[in-house]
Amino acid sequence: MIVVWGLGEMGGAFAHAFLRLGRRVAPVTRALDPVAVARAIPEPELVVVAVGERDLPVVLEQVPDGWRDRLLLLQNELLPVDWQAHRIERPTVASVWFEKKRSKPLNVVLPTPVAGPDAADVVRALDAHDLPAHEVPEERLLFELVKKNLYILTANLAGLEVGGTVEALWRDHRQLARDVAAEVLEIQAWRAGEALPTRALMDGLVAAFEGDPTHGCTGRSAPARLARALDHADRAGLRVPTLRAIASRHGVTPG
Repeated sequence: MIVVWGLGEMGGAFAHAFLRLGRRVAPVTRALDPVAVARAIPEPELVVVAVGERDLPVVLEQVPDGWRDRLLLLQNELLPVDWQAHRIERPTVASVWFEKKRSKPLNVVLPTPVAGPDAADVVRALDAHDLPAHEVPEERLLFELVKKNLYILTANLAGLEVGGTVEALWRDHRQLARDVAAEVLEIQAWRAGEALPTRALMDGLVAAFEGDPTHGCTGRSAPARLARALDHADRAGLRVPTLRAIASRHGVTPG
């Protein structure tokens, strides 16, 4: 049995992926008590945590004890510190490079890397749903998560200034993109607690831009992402002048 906690667009995509493998899927929605579901399903094969970034800390605190070593995490802006803060030691993690928006087909930017105890099973499920994925060693997970975070945050935060597509951002506003990316990497390094391979990550950013050049830079989540980035920067004592200037022009405050 596969438990899917959160049946939004992303949770639905993973549920369909496992159904294509012939697995049974049980949902945990806002209307259901996860403790009650855990009593009915005490030993699931996997618990896919598909809630949004804002809800993740609360959900990780609520994970029943019997589920804690069976988690699949897939949120944007995720780093190991986010699950370690809730005493979760070794989840399976997917750095998801596809998106699902209401009334639109799945859109793939790059193949999705997956690491952790159940990575092979997750890759099989995604492949069955025609979503390219591959297993990576757990020691590479931090790099893959930072690469995705760099892509999302650079596109979203620079996009608040210039809008448009990632192709236009990199072609017409490259210095802005580089400045934002450099400050995002400062924040990511502080959150990760270690130095990061800047050049390789920037190469990954460009590859992601090229993977889906017509992808829009910004969306409804961009101001909240900027507020979170500034909150991290304040706690780290980082100047991040480009991000602060963008925030000032768009009325965004840390939080």
